[in-house]
Amino acid sequence: MTTAKTPKAPPDFTLPDPPKSQDEKMTASKHLSLTGGAHFLAQHLGNPETTIVGADLYLIPVPTTELTSMAGAVYPDLLVAFDADPALYYAQNGYVISEQGKPPDFVLEVASPSTGRRDTVEKRIRYAELRIPEYWRFDETGQYHGVRLAGDRLVDGRYEPIEIDQLPDGSLQGHSPILNVNLRWINGRLGWYDPDTGEHIATMESEREARIQAEARVQELETQLRQLRGE
Repeated sequence: MTTAKTPKAPPDFTLPDPPKSQDEKMTASKHLSLTGGAHFLAQHLGNPETTIVGADLYLIPVPTTELTSMAGAVYPDLLVAFDADPALYYAQNGYVISEQGKPPDFVLEVASPSTGRRDTVEKRIRYAELRIPEYWRFDETGQYHGVRLAGDRLVDGRYEPIEIDQLPDGSLQGHSPILNVNLRWINGRLGWYDPDTGEHIATMESEREARIQAEARVQELETQLRQLRGE
């Protein structure tokens, strides 16, 4: 059984909250928080003791005590790290690669009017420098990133594009080998799909519908049993 990592000692520093603009907060919240997308992705990936699914906190290579400034620091809209220490992540108010012992496995940026160039050029370079295996970008309209959905995988220290397919319904889809999920742009919304079933990963609505169907099935079986008994 996988167990949570225990920090060697309490952190001696805490990172500040990133200075996100209002439009950045609104667009990221719209596609990740308000839809519950980040929460349901975390549930789907499992192992909360050793898996970080975080957002809107700094990602830096070494502690701030070793940095001359926060210049070059990044704060992904979504970050996923396996075999990591969630308690340390929240205690330090961010992801410190040297403290966690590895870079995150996956980052995603949601486009906003103020982040287009940073997401497609500057952050792409920076995430490659930090050796993050996958970097994804989602743009509701395609206006700010130039495309609606894009992904890169790290190959020999450089990012190479992940293939994005257009589905018959007009949605766009790419597969994340790291997460083993399909990311989908569908009607301007970001969706996470199980590649084995083709269905969206579990959500509050799908779980509620499953319960309703299960209860209906139980009632049907009880009715059949009573009929067999002649009741």
